[in-house]
Amino acid sequence: MFSSFMVNAWEASTIVAIVAGVVGFFTVLRGSSFAAHALPNGAFAGAAAASLIGVSTLLGLGVFAGLGAVGIALLGRRARHDVATALAIVVMLGLGSLFLSMTTEYAPEIYSLLFGEVLGVSSNALGPTAAIGALCILAVLLLYRPLLYSSVLPDSAEARGIPSFRMELAFLLVIALTTTMAVPVVGTLLIFTLLVSPAATARSFTSRPTTAIVLSVAIALVTVWAAIALSYLSNLPIGFFVGAIGASTYAAGRGWAAWRGRRPAAGAGATDGSDGGDSRGRTVLAGA
Repeated sequence: MFSSFMVNAWEASTIVAIVAGVVGFFTVLRGSSFAAHALPNGAFAGAAAASLIGVSTLLGLGVFAGLGAVGIALLGRRARHDVATALAIVVMLGLGSLFLSMTTEYAPEIYSLLFGEVLGVSSNALGPTAAIGALCILAVLLLYRPLLYSSVLPDSAEARGIPSFRMELAFLLVIALTTTMAVPVVGTLLIFTLLVSPAATARSFTSRPTTAIVLSVAIALVTVWAAIALSYLSNLPIGFFVGAIGASTYAAGRGWAAWRGRRPAAGAGATDGSDGGDSRGRTVLAGA
C-alpha cells in the first residue's frame, strides 16, 4: 500500500483534498454546486482539444475552465445563474463532442479524465499539482473577508462597496483553477464530490467559518485516504468509495443537524423570524 508508485497517489490525493476542502466551503456557502459540477465537465472539452492538437491537456483544461468561468459570470449578470451555468456546460460539452469525433485515440484519456487516475499519478505531475493547489489556497486567503461577506450578506456587501460580479467572477476562476489541478488526478466526477460533500457535511456540524473549513479539509482527507486504501485492498474503483463515503458523511451530518434541531432553546419562539437570514449571516461573519 505504501510502495513507490502508491506514494505519488497518497501525495497527489492529499493536495487535491486540502484544496477541495477549502474551496468547497465557499462553493457550498455561495450555492455554487452547479458551477462546481459544470466547470470540470466543461473543461473536459479543453483536454480533448489539447489532445487533438498535441499540446498539454493541463493547458487545455485551464483555458476551457477559465473561459467557462468567465462565461458563467457574464451570462449570470443578465439571466438566472442556473440558466447561465447550464448554457455554459452545454456549449463546452458540445465542443468536447466535436473534438472527440475528430480522433480515435482518446479512449484511455477519456476514462482517466472522467474517473481519475490517482494510482497512475507520475512524479512529474506532483510539482504542477502542488503549485496550482498553492495558488488556489493563496487566492482564497486574499479574497477571504470580502468573499465571505458577499456570500452570506450579498446585499450588505454590495452596499459597502464589494461588487458582487467581481466576487462571483473571482470565485468562479478559483473553481476553474481547482478544476485544472484536480481533474488529471481524480477526474471530473470525483472533484465535484470532493468540492461539495465534505463542506456540506462540515456546515452541518458548525456555523463558524474557520472551524467549518478545517473540518471540511479533514473530511476530504479522510474520504480520499480511505477510498485509496479500500480500493487497494478490494481492487474496486476509487470513485465508488469516494462517492459512498461522501454520501455517508453527509447523511451523518444531516442526521446530527436534525437531532440538534429537535432540542429547542428556551424562548426560541419569542421572535417572528423576520430577520432570520440577516441574523444567521451576521452570526457566520462574527465567527470568522
